[in-house]
Amino acid sequence: MPQRRGCLGCFGGCLTKLIVLVVGVAAGWYVLWVVLFPWARHIGGHSTPLLNWHGAGTVLSKDGKTYPLYVTFWPGKPSGFSGGGSREGKKWSADIAGTGWLCTAPGTEEYMTISGTMYGGYTSDADSLLEFRLLEWRKPFTLAPPSRGYFDLAGMWHDGQLVMDRPGEQGNQFKSGIFIDHATVTLHWADRADFDAACKSGNQK
Repeated sequence: MPQRRGCLGCFGGCLTKLIVLVVGVAAGWYVLWVVLFPWARHIGGHSTPLLNWHGAGTVLSKDGKTYPLYVTFWPGKPSGFSGGGSREGKKWSADIAGTGWLCTAPGTEEYMTISGTMYGGYTSDADSLLEFRLLEWRKPFTLAPPSRGYFDLAGMWHDGQLVMDRPGEQGNQFKSGIFIDHATVTLHWADRADFDAACKSGNQK
C-alpha cells in the first residue's frame, strides 16, 4: 500500500518545481540576450557577464562647469532589426538603456535615466559609436509630465575608457536651474563608491 504524502511533502515538491521553472526561464532569457547582444559580454573590453557596464567621470559643460557622473548601462529591449539610422558612417546596431547619478553640488546627487543608441558592432563594441541622453528622473504615471532636463553625450571606446567628446551635443535646463550642453566626459570603469567620494569632496568647478 503506497504511503500518503503529508502537506509538507506536497508543498516541498511544488516549491522545488517552481524554483526549477524560474531558474529555467531566467537561463533561457539570459541565453536569448547573449544571442541578440553578444557584444554585451565584453563591454568596453571588460568581462561583463551580467551584460552591463558601470563607470564614472566628470562632465564638462560649455560654460566651463564640471559635474561628477556615474552611469550604468546595458542593452535596451529588443526592438527588431529594421535599422535605426546611422551616424558617422556607422549603422544602428542596438538600443541602450541605463541609469545615472549626476553630482549637481557637493554632496547632492541627482538620479537620471539613460536612453541611447549604439552604432556599428555586433559581436564587439570596440569600434562602435555610443550616444546617450541622460534625463532627469520623474515620477511614473505622471498625467501631464513637465519638460525634463537632459544632456546628450556621444563618443567611442579608447583603451577601455568611453571618451564621449563629440561636439555640439544638446541639453535642456534642469528643474534645479543647471543647464548642461555641448557636454563631454571620459568615463572609466569604476564603482559607485568612487563617484560618491568625488561628489562629497566637491570635485567640481
